[in-house]
Amino acid sequence: MSDRCADALISLRGVTKVYGQGATAFLALKGVDLDIRVGEFVAIMGPSGSGKSTAMNLLGCLDRPTGGEYRFHGVPVQGLDRDGLARLRRKFFGFVFQGFHLLPRTTALENVELPLIYRGEKLGPRREAARRALAAVGLSGWERHTPAELSGGQQQRVAIARAIVTGPQVLLADEPTGNLDTQRSHEIMGLIQRLNREQGITVLMVTHEADIAAYAARIVRFVDGLVASDEPNPHPVQAADHEETA
Repeated sequence: MSDRCADALISLRGVTKVYGQGATAFLALKGVDLDIRVGEFVAIMGPSGSGKSTAMNLLGCLDRPTGGEYRFHGVPVQGLDRDGLARLRRKFFGFVFQGFHLLPRTTALENVELPLIYRGEKLGPRREAARRALAAVGLSGWERHTPAELSGGQQQRVAIARAIVTGPQVLLADEPTGNLDTQRSHEIMGLIQRLNREQGITVLMVTHEADIAAYAARIVRFVDGLVASDEPNPHPVQAADHEETA
């Protein structure tokens, strides 16, 4: 990994994570080294209990390591307090989850606006930014529809628009196609790949599906709390991003 270290956006060194105490303590991460460069598209794979989701939570500053070092843009993250971690998340990270987590009685536009409301953005600029984000995911014209009026694929597109509306450097996607059928899954992966390629967003994606991981340019596999393999994918699937209208 030394070739990645010098220009790493994200760097983990000897990172451990322990849940619980004493006899019930569980070592979820056992000393992880990992470097992510700007603009990479990395799939993180592994069986249940391998540590991949724990690593994702640490990378997204949703949790903090028990030991080791996490640096983002060269700045140590593990020493930040709760407010510092929250500021880092708001400024640099966007999150997409298996469950869409949309507000059910709120329009697509209003759902996408939420991160900008938390930032204190004024109404006009945040509405315009939300419209641009929806356009970027192929949902122009669907701004006033509620989640109940959208298909699963469209709901995940709204969730992705919400994740990118703040202009994040890093998109963290945790099983982003887990609730979608095969066609919609590949549409969403085409969209994520396009955002990575055209906007330069660094993508870190947890998945247990090999056909979904195949879209990434690099695949990291976790086993028993350690990185078992870290290999480039020389031939990522190149998907046309079919715009969903129904």
